[in-house]
Amino acid sequence: MSALIHPTAFVSPKAEIGRNVSIGPCAMIEDDVFIGDDSQIHAFASVKQYTRMGRENIVHSYAMVGGTPQDLKFAGERSTLEIGDRNCIREFATLHRGTEGGGGVTRIGTGNLIMAYCHVAHDCILGNSIVMSNNATLAGHVTLGDYAIVGGLSAVHQFCRVGRGAFIGGMTGVGQDVAPFMMAVGSRAGIHGPNLVGLRRMGLKTTSVAAVRSAFKLIWLSEMPRAEALAKLEEDFADVPEVAEIVEFVRTSQRGVLPAVRASELKESPY
Repeated sequence: MSALIHPTAFVSPKAEIGRNVSIGPCAMIEDDVFIGDDSQIHAFASVKQYTRMGRENIVHSYAMVGGTPQDLKFAGERSTLEIGDRNCIREFATLHRGTEGGGGVTRIGTGNLIMAYCHVAHDCILGNSIVMSNNATLAGHVTLGDYAIVGGLSAVHQFCRVGRGAFIGGMTGVGQDVAPFMMAVGSRAGIHGPNLVGLRRMGLKTTSVAAVRSAFKLIWLSEMPRAEALAKLEEDFADVPEVAEIVEFVRTSQRGVLPAVRASELKESPY
């Protein structure tokens, strides 16, 4: 089947539209856009120049996909927004393309849910199966690993990394890296422990979950120097890839990883 385009929609003749794509009333598709098969662009949504989108994506009403970066250094250079397959982008979300200083591309993987009023800034890299709840905001150059969850009204500082399977609670300000499989909560985020619910949903074995808990205690709660703690984890859990992932993430952090909350706060935490 060919695309189904509402007569009030504006679709540039320079856009490439896949098969069985539906484009709703008053939607706008600009030049040099590619929309993959079986995608839906709802009424009043806009897909801006230099956006490439895979199959089975849904862009809801009033979302703006592929806007120019909110970066004073941006000088109009050609850059792109690349979106994988089966993403759901809800109402009023804004996704911006990259800048020259960030490699020229903002990239979003497959199977992500980006809820209403979320913002994904220039040069962000998002993996797969991520959930961004309403009004969550990513500043420029942020990286989100697979299965990460960003709670509503939260904000992640530019150049931060959020590891695979990490959880950021609602109304949280993230100023440093969030290690894989950890929960970050608070007006200025701190680590509250492993994301146990997320680990179970990801299908990790009980032994792997226990190893992740041991890694949290040794890195964030013990008095052992960080370098020694990482070396000990490598020795004690050499056969647990999740622990190796945490160790590598902590070692390669440029902004530093979030600290744990104080012990008294941790005991009182609802998480």
